[in-house]
Amino acid sequence: MSQLPTTFAALGNATRLAIVERLLAEGELSAGALQADSVTPPAMSRHFKVLREAGIVVQRVDAQRRLYSVKPEAVQAIGEWVLNFREFWAGSLDRLDAALKDAK
Repeated sequence: MSQLPTTFAALGNATRLAIVERLLAEGELSAGALQADSVTPPAMSRHFKVLREAGIVVQRVDAQRRLYSVKPEAVQAIGEWVLNFREFWAGSLDRLDAALKDAK
């Protein structure tokens, strides 16, 4: 079965989505660097756990630090899923545009 439902459920949380966006933009970062001001350390730890269990991020231990990075396979799976629907939506939007022009 596809991992996508778990992936999308994990990314449905704003904090976890922000973590992934930051990791994609900046690369591997420590848990401390990713710590959000409005989120307690235990809550951040739970967010990291959800992301790891969903297969979105990997954790690497370097001495006292935990470093996180995005798994390329997770991003690729999301991209492939989106591309499957791109053609459908592009065609549907083109038909809608034509119908709206005809209605005028």
